[in-house]
Amino acid sequence: MKVLLYFEGIKLLKQSGIGRAREHQMRALQLLGYEITEDPRCTDYDILHINTYALKSLLLAHKAKRLGKKIVYHAHSTEEDFRNSFIGANLVSGLFKRHLIHLYNLADIVITPTEYSKHLLEGYGIKPPIVAISNGIDLTRYQRSEQKEMAFRKYFKLSDDQKVVISAGLFIERKGILDFVKIAESFPEITFIWFGHAPLYTIPRKIRHVVQKAHPENVLFPGYIRGEVYEGAYTSADLFFFPSYEETEGIVVLEALASHQLVLVRDIPVYQPWLSDGQNALMGNNNADFVQKIEMACHSDCSDIVKAGQTVTQQRTLEAVSQQLKVVYESLIKEV
Repeated sequence: MKVLLYFEGIKLLKQSGIGRAREHQMRALQLLGYEITEDPRCTDYDILHINTYALKSLLLAHKAKRLGKKIVYHAHSTEEDFRNSFIGANLVSGLFKRHLIHLYNLADIVITPTEYSKHLLEGYGIKPPIVAISNGIDLTRYQRSEQKEMAFRKYFKLSDDQKVVISAGLFIERKGILDFVKIAESFPEITFIWFGHAPLYTIPRKIRHVVQKAHPENVLFPGYIRGEVYEGAYTSADLFFFPSYEETEGIVVLEALASHQLVLVRDIPVYQPWLSDGQNALMGNNNADFVQKIEMACHSDCSDIVKAGQTVTQQRTLEAVSQQLKVVYESLIKEV
């Protein structure tokens, strides 16, 4: 089987969750032994698997329709997670939703990362069948390594006993970046590090102001960092705090869980039922909750919660995802 795996604007998206989803899809398809191409000029493929939403993606989907090819559309985005993101997003979110509906309706089947995002899309009236398949996680990449942890501590000039809270995501309000900074003010003795980046000209002024100037000294914005420093942060930190208001899954949460890290997230529907407060994660509804949970994380034994969190990733390995993709692909080929 030959798959055309298409990501429009990969240079722009590689630093986002969708970019990491691409990496995971490539690995999953390689595990299956499928032939893979990313060349949109190719015409001898069996299945077109699209992950993006701009004009070239639309044109490629229509071309595949004319060629009689089977189309899988990977629904990483919804109107709900588009809002409160970049400049002007809320003004055009309705148009964006209609655009997504048109794109997803071109598919023979739609894949989305969670049952929650599947429920949202079903509410849009999407016509093709929708299947929930996690973006997956490479467990081998996030195992504890003293070398990686030393690289992280050295990069940020942190002492061995310095307590650290980390997060990761684009500089957008939906990710909870303003709450992250506000809560850091209550813990001047803890270093808060937000990994990630977004072109500053694309984000609202209030976010730019916070990132560039209006944050306490214990908050660091190192930008987009991958490799040893980033992976060492996951295992060396005291807490992964992700106060996002809306997600279709949250790959960074899976990365933290795979790193045997304690996770604190906002109690939003996407995590139901796979995360549960006090069982495999910490969850809060507001900043007062988050302050209380950070106090707990830094001064209590949460090892049982961390251990339980690892079982979540066992169900979302790349091997498990590859088998679920295989079922979807082979069902489409049988229809030919």
